[in-house]
Amino acid sequence: MWDSPSYAPGKPLYLVEMVGSLRNKPNGFPPWARVRHQRDFDRVWREGRRARGSQLVVIAVENQMGITRLGLSVGKKVWPGAVQRNHVKRIMREGFRLSYDQLPKGVDLVLIAAKPKLRPQLASLQEELVHLSHKAHRRYREAQVAALPVNSLPTSTKTQGESC
Repeated sequence: MWDSPSYAPGKPLYLVEMVGSLRNKPNGFPPWARVRHQRDFDRVWREGRRARGSQLVVIAVENQMGITRLGLSVGKKVWPGAVQRNHVKRIMREGFRLSYDQLPKGVDLVLIAAKPKLRPQLASLQEELVHLSHKAHRRYREAQVAALPVNSLPTSTKTQGESC
């Protein structure tokens, strides 16, 4: 999982050291695996592509770090009690942690609890998270390709034999 040897090859040294430091806390959720700064959340909201499921909405945007990070959004209007909100966030974090190896690499994911009052179940949430994260990432990549400039026609419409 986090500290598996397959995760380390080809990664920058600082990432290998971070992954190695998890051996003391194998079930931890380290800071490098989180979307923590407001500017990162803003970028995901602005540029990311969405995929909706029965329990989750996943927003994905590629990052430059080569690691997959998680951000959570559980609104007070949907989940008014702090205990309920924290429970939902714990389940979402655990689903991310257990599914990490199956998620697309180098992506910032923001998860939103989709259905009000629907308590997510871990097994179905994991399955849905993997499916929706790949779907949202695919949509992001398609949007990036569509935004590339197309080879435009020459600005002059004259044929070779014509002159002014």
